[in-house]
Amino acid sequence: MLKVGLTGGIGCGKTTVANLFAEKGVPVIDADLISHQLVEPGRSAFQAIVEHFGEGVLRDGRLNRRLLKEKVFSRTEERQWLENLLHPLIYQEMQRQMEAFSAPYCLLVVPLLLETKRRDFVDRLLVVDCPTEVQRQRIRVRDGLDDKSIDLILATQLSRAQRLMLADDVVENIYELGELRLQIDRLHHRYLGHLLAP
Repeated sequence: MLKVGLTGGIGCGKTTVANLFAEKGVPVIDADLISHQLVEPGRSAFQAIVEHFGEGVLRDGRLNRRLLKEKVFSRTEERQWLENLLHPLIYQEMQRQMEAFSAPYCLLVVPLLLETKRRDFVDRLLVVDCPTEVQRQRIRVRDGLDDKSIDLILATQLSRAQRLMLADDVVENIYELGELRLQIDRLHHRYLGHLLAP
């Protein structure tokens, strides 16, 4: 089974693209979804986070994800601590889920695939791209963040140019949904045929 890694900067539209592949019956594994499951109350990662950051990161017995995000993006060592805890668990669970699939290819949605230096985890790298100002505007609208918070997040990710340089395939997410579907259709046929040339 061909493993296609879907990545891109925050706000580039990875979820929209992944959903279009899922509509075609492509198995999709989302690292963010796994991450959310790993930090549910009662899970070992949840306990480790509370022990490390204190109960101040909780709201109604669950992680206050927004507060935790603020803590880790403002302090590099705390972000690295959290990544060192969660990333091995995320990749382990993705591998477990992949083994249950029987399909020509699957899509692995991993926002920090390149930043975690796990390019070798996938066969092809699909980057969802949009201009930086479009990206920033989407983050403002979706997450309600100010420019300083956006800058902190973007500083932890590879630049747009770096991602594009490493990509095998690119989806330009700046068009209407119909044009986006056409791009997905082309890639879907390529992946079904396992055509590994760009």
